[in-house]
Amino acid sequence: MTQQTTDAAARPTVTTMRAAVARRFGGPDVVAVERVTKPEPKPGEVLVRLHASTVSIADHRVRSKDLPAGLGFLAVVALGVFRPRMPVLGMEGAGVIEAVGSEVSEFSPGDRVIVLRGSAMGCHAEYVTVAADRSIARIPADVSFEDAAALVFGGYTALSFLAQVDLGPGVEVLVNGASGAVGTAVVQLAAAAGARVTAVCSAANAELVRSLGADRVIDYAREDFAAGGDRYDVVVECVGNAPFRRVRGILTPGGALLMVIADLRSMLSERWHSRRSGLLVTHTGTVFGGAVMRNLVARAAAGEIRPVIDRTYDLAEIVEAHRYVDTGRKRGSVVVRIAAEGAR
Repeated sequence: MTQQTTDAAARPTVTTMRAAVARRFGGPDVVAVERVTKPEPKPGEVLVRLHASTVSIADHRVRSKDLPAGLGFLAVVALGVFRPRMPVLGMEGAGVIEAVGSEVSEFSPGDRVIVLRGSAMGCHAEYVTVAADRSIARIPADVSFEDAAALVFGGYTALSFLAQVDLGPGVEVLVNGASGAVGTAVVQLAAAAGARVTAVCSAANAELVRSLGADRVIDYAREDFAAGGDRYDVVVECVGNAPFRRVRGILTPGGALLMVIADLRSMLSERWHSRRSGLLVTHTGTVFGGAVMRNLVARAAAGEIRPVIDRTYDLAEIVEAHRYVDTGRKRGSVVVRIAAEGAR
């Protein structure tokens, strides 16, 4: 007992951690793994040792200042002037709670969780803090950290947008960009609700989206989905090339255009289009926080949504992960392993 106590007392306190850091804007090569200060949980926060995260389109945009048309001013206001305001990227992750701050009673060290920090970023690191009453939820013991991390970005976004429409048998849903992280989640959730899903993607991804529940697949390279005679109750836009003016003619009366990606013109005109047309036109979701995370875990447990992982990289390979995401050809999520499965 004395020897164990002595060993524990002699063990140095870890004050730094590995993180993938972008010190300037640019291509994948601006990202490097460095040692940075390890965060400590404040009152109401938990400290999570992350085991997995993903490199998403959001990481690409923050790193490269590549925003939809008209949103260049946000590159200065939100992203930074000369260098990224959030140098450690990564919107979400999965891991194990290592410590809790004061005033936290709903979580304990050892809990396996998913977290979403959103625009605060910071999840391409070994440790991250998150408010216990925000976007965090426990994950079952039989779900791997990599699978859990792959669910968060797309699943959370899909649930937040789809909460605005009624899905069920007879509802026609078109998903533009059906093979990406958000698109694969939308396809699965809409199909699970009984809707008839038309997926727009490349021919190479047709079998994938069919396996997720799509009833019909349109190859965007061969057919313009907006030029046909079919009508849809809900169009979910996950690419950025289907604004209201393009899809107005394929929406049924009372239908909805949910723009996961939108340029400034679409954002500024959506209320006007909604009033004039009687349609729901929006670029924002409506539900957020821990309730959405718990809902996502419950949907996964019920088999309504499963993670789609394209490739997996170690944190040391973060540049290669960014390079692949930059190709625009990823299917589902690109996962980054941060710690070995089962490590504490």
